[in-house]
Amino acid sequence: MLEFFKKSPASAPFQGTPEQIDKRYKRMALSSFIAATLGYSLYYVCRTTISVVKQPVIDGGILDATQLGVISSALFFAYAAGKFINGFLGDHSNIKRFMALGILVSTIANLTVGFLGFLTAQQTAISLGAFYAVFAVFWGINGLGQSMGAPPCVISLSRWFPLSRRGTFYGFWSASHNLGEFLSFLLVSSLVAAFGWQFGFIGAAIAGTIGFLIILFMLHDSPESKGLPPIEVYAHEKAEVKPEDKNIGKAQIIAIKNPYVWVLALASAFMYVSRYAITGWGVLFLQETKGFELVQAAQIVSINALLGIIGTVFSGWVSDKFFKGNRYILAVSAGLMEVTALILFAFGGNQLWVNILAMVIFGIAIGVLICFVGGLMAVDIVPREASGAALGIVGLASYAAAGLQDIVSGVLLDGNKVGDTYNFTPALWFWIGAAFLSVLLVCVVWHKASQNKKQ
Repeated sequence: MLEFFKKSPASAPFQGTPEQIDKRYKRMALSSFIAATLGYSLYYVCRTTISVVKQPVIDGGILDATQLGVISSALFFAYAAGKFINGFLGDHSNIKRFMALGILVSTIANLTVGFLGFLTAQQTAISLGAFYAVFAVFWGINGLGQSMGAPPCVISLSRWFPLSRRGTFYGFWSASHNLGEFLSFLLVSSLVAAFGWQFGFIGAAIAGTIGFLIILFMLHDSPESKGLPPIEVYAHEKAEVKPEDKNIGKAQIIAIKNPYVWVLALASAFMYVSRYAITGWGVLFLQETKGFELVQAAQIVSINALLGIIGTVFSGWVSDKFFKGNRYILAVSAGLMEVTALILFAFGGNQLWVNILAMVIFGIAIGVLICFVGGLMAVDIVPREASGAALGIVGLASYAAAGLQDIVSGVLLDGNKVGDTYNFTPALWFWIGAAFLSVLLVCVVWHKASQNKKQ
């Protein structure tokens, strides 16, 4: 098994003219980029299914908000631990097989939940209590599968693209999760509205199968495995220092001991509370509080995922081009935009245009914050050799907070239920407060960075 997932050995050199080698290199690099981007988008479809089906599941008396919160948190807790571990494992793996296995696990998890949902609805083979337990277990397994998606994608970009172009392709790849959320809210909600909530999971499983095939046929492990030279040789880059000549362990310890890495991790954690609150509960909020139908509510929330692409793709370029690499100005501005959008979404009324505007602002802001607060700013303040450690710390805090958010939000909703209607006000203030705390924590690090610059 370990041998199967081990990084592919170098193949015999490809025999061809320099022009033929160049053409083969570009074709395989582009193919790997497309596979990573589309494949990870379809990963996200398998992750966000539960966000779309909450209202019909609650209305059907299958589960309540607290139970759905616990189930959602199972994915996030498993994802937080898995992403930290799989980042290290991915460097040694055949990324095609590694990533394909992850989406296959997610596909099976969705298919299982959908199939059991049919049995539960018919009350023939499984009780509601058993369904709740099995759902939670398989959604945790889904989280483990999901954690095998991002590391292979980032490793693929490192293996196939030179330093001079990696940032550009990384920016476009980073938008894949926004595309996945958009597809999920748009397509899965249509299936649920037309055929029932179980078909949401079936539809996600179909998307996962497509993603599995794309990864299997289009993602390539490394240039060397295809008889091509390493990217640094092909791109005529200056040779990097050998790993054995770098004190990686010392650099990682420095990162772990840096209090501002942890402050940024906490800022990201609070940001992820509000991010996944909207992703996970926004559709239900629009249905319960503002009277929108499922498909329209899902379409409104999907706007934030679509607009997030703009924030994610252009955030790094804008900070480098116009702010000389200063991420803090944009991060604080985006954080204040996020708070404003949440207040508008929560208390701005039932008009369609108001809720769309709120999601437009929220989406752009979150796109910037995911790129900066969600990782890049922590990487900026640690040694290069400790980039992975910084990302691991931020990722662990972020997804653990996302999991806790689902539990707290579910408890707040069930604890403030009026008849058959949920009172979202306490949960809304919880989400807004988390977003505001995130901004304050970024300001703390900004202040420290300004002091260091003066010194």
